[in-house]
Amino acid sequence: MKKPLVATSTVVAAMMAVAECSTENDGGAKSDLKRGSSPLASQSSGTEADHNSADTTFTRMMIPHHVQAVEMGDIMLGKTGLDAKITALAANTTAAQNPEIVMMNAWLTGWSEPTAVVDHNSMNGMRTSEDLDKLPAAEGTEVSKLFLTQMSAHHEGVNEMVYKELASGENVDAVVLAKSIVAAQEK
Repeated sequence: MKKPLVATSTVVAAMMAVAECSTENDGGAKSDLKRGSSPLASQSSGTEADHNSADTTFTRMMIPHHVQAVEMGDIMLGKTGLDAKITALAANTTAAQNPEIVMMNAWLTGWSEPTAVVDHNSMNGMRTSEDLDKLPAAEGTEVSKLFLTQMSAHHEGVNEMVYKELASGENVDAVVLAKSIVAAQEK
């Protein structure tokens, strides 16, 4: 007998807010992100003078974090028979975070900073390859619960990076992104 997910609607609602990341209170960026662009990307001149090491660290750490969230979302989008809320969460995650990955890579390029992926094994919230390997093998309620549990822990790990950026970052775009992540997580 399968057990229903406890508090599914609350968890899904919270995760959907997080998946939207910077899209809710940004004057229409949600629709822009779904079209593959972002209002954040056009705000910065991209010169080396408009950022500091905190901005670089935040951006270089957020990229693999976003990449992993998209990977998890893509796995779920390949599944059939899932609750529509789970599918929507996965779709919102990929729709919001793919353009932000592109945007953050553009920031790094504009700042003449390395775009190579940082080692994310020690980053808070990152799932191990063993964790991720469980998603494709699981089905139904089991995979939904696993996805929500992993995605929740994944996004909770962002907090340390975000608060360091808010305390020390100078780049307007990076700080705006950090603020929008905080706002989404507080919903």
